[in-house]
Amino acid sequence: VDNRPGANAIIGMDAGAKAAPDGYTLIYAPVSAVTTNAFIYKKLPYDTFRDFIPITQTTANPLGAVVNPTAGIKSIADLVARAKASPAAINYGSFGIGNMTHLMGVLLSLAADIKMTHVPYRGQTPAMTDVVAGQIPLAFTTTAGVADFVETGKLDLIATFGETRDEQFPNTPTVVESGYPSVIVVGWSGLVAPAGVPPQIVERIYAGMAKALAMPDVKDAIARQGSKALSSKSPQDFARYIKSEAEKFHPVIKAAGLEGSQ
Repeated sequence: VDNRPGANAIIGMDAGAKAAPDGYTLIYAPVSAVTTNAFIYKKLPYDTFRDFIPITQTTANPLGAVVNPTAGIKSIADLVARAKASPAAINYGSFGIGNMTHLMGVLLSLAADIKMTHVPYRGQTPAMTDVVAGQIPLAFTTTAGVADFVETGKLDLIATFGETRDEQFPNTPTVVESGYPSVIVVGWSGLVAPAGVPPQIVERIYAGMAKALAMPDVKDAIARQGSKALSSKSPQDFARYIKSEAEKFHPVIKAAGLEGSQ
């Protein structure tokens, strides 16, 4: 493993794009690297569909909305009603500008036709600290990162953002159930190869990854990291998913004023 952190995964993606297409170099990419970066950065040194071949999604990270119990917001319907009554009065926290937790708030605002005020933090810990303390009433977050707060009653999880209810929080409704079918946001990562890798090698790698991701011990190891093991139906299916995610978030990035901002 050759870790190339920095610049929202751009350094690692650029190195991967320039690697020999022999199947021996693969790139483990977060969602932003293959979807939103293309719209946020003016000069990206790679193009997702020109420079890479998608192989498979590998993990999913459930996301949700949490509130301070004293805020009086019990559901997405409550949140929307309050935001409509007092536009821009509700502050919501995220893990940072352009982060998926920021875009969740923008996507919900667009779908529900409301205005909220974004308060960016440097990651999850300071954001959750301020919601627990009552400094802000609401934040968008990974569900794994707030499980202890929710179980101890320090935070209320009012909604999850998957297509269906989260296994860990089966009693918490989705935003889809609240009447917003387009508001589906899941954090994820996946495996891509440099463009030019022969199709038979891509298929072979995909088959091996799909088998590995279905193994109980692999699933358990990924679950301990707060994620869920997940493989795409095929490399082509993963390519379609990346494209649909990019198309979903492009107008959201525009609405947030982030297009070409970096």
